[in-house]
Amino acid sequence: MKKKITVLAGVLVVTFLLSGCATMYPIGSLYTGVKVPNNMGDGKDVSYTKIGKASACSILSLIATGDASLEKAIQNGGIKTVKWVDYQADNFLGIYGTYTTTVYGD
Repeated sequence: MKKKITVLAGVLVVTFLLSGCATMYPIGSLYTGVKVPNNMGDGKDVSYTKIGKASACSILSLIATGDASLEKAIQNGGIKTVKWVDYQADNFLGIYGTYTTTVYGD
């Protein structure tokens, strides 16, 4: 019995270590709280007068809902000219996560 538990524990550890992938954004196994820029705008003129946000959420990594698209954030902010775009992800143990796109512009 002790051997089976040791083997099972070893399999779980190896599975955990090998389950990570290289991603465009950093992802934590226990908690993710990152804000990263997107490749939008020229970065030269970052003055803006309007901000638009769009969000989506995930529950138990089973259900995801919402619209965090760039288009929705532009629409929500009434933006005509996009200057810069940020992306923010917050996730705790895969139980609940929010993903927000923020657009800065005029």
